[in-house]
Amino acid sequence: MPKAKGKTRRQKFGYNVHRKRLNRNARRKAAPRIECSHIRHAWDHAKSVRQNLAEMGLAVDPNKAAPLRKRKVKVMEVDKEERPKELVRKSYVLNDLEAEASLPEKKGNTLSQDLIDYIRYMVNHGEDYKAMAHDEKNYYQDTPKQIRNKINVYKRFYPAEWQDFLNSLQKNKMEVE
Repeated sequence: MPKAKGKTRRQKFGYNVHRKRLNRNARRKAAPRIECSHIRHAWDHAKSVRQNLAEMGLAVDPNKAAPLRKRKVKVMEVDKEERPKELVRKSYVLNDLEAEASLPEKKGNTLSQDLIDYIRYMVNHGEDYKAMAHDEKNYYQDTPKQIRNKINVYKRFYPAEWQDFLNSLQKNKMEVE
């Protein structure tokens, strides 16, 4: 298709653009984003990866940080050379990481409220998973085994709520009788 008349314009050089700053910002934005907020805030872009991690007290290569012992020759105490320990300037990063790692783990697998309501409705059939599969409210069109697995997942993640729910079902049955 032809272009509209008068819409093409020759490119002019932008003299007022600071190219060095533009390239530096582009290089910084192109660098991968560090997911860990503690490391990201302590990161110095002017230094290399090895220097940054050494300042934080972290190892670049875990194999060199804790090498395997070789049992070939015993080294005499006189011949041992002690390597100078690298200075940890940003020890607060290591402390923050240790504190975060010591926190208890959250429940990763939680069920949605829709799925919980679905399971509670399906349990009215008792242990008859085929009847649950043929129920008109089986919107997900789950097979009997899929329904059984979903109920088992619910039992595993919410045992106290499951017992309360079963107790309330038994109370309702006794009131009806």
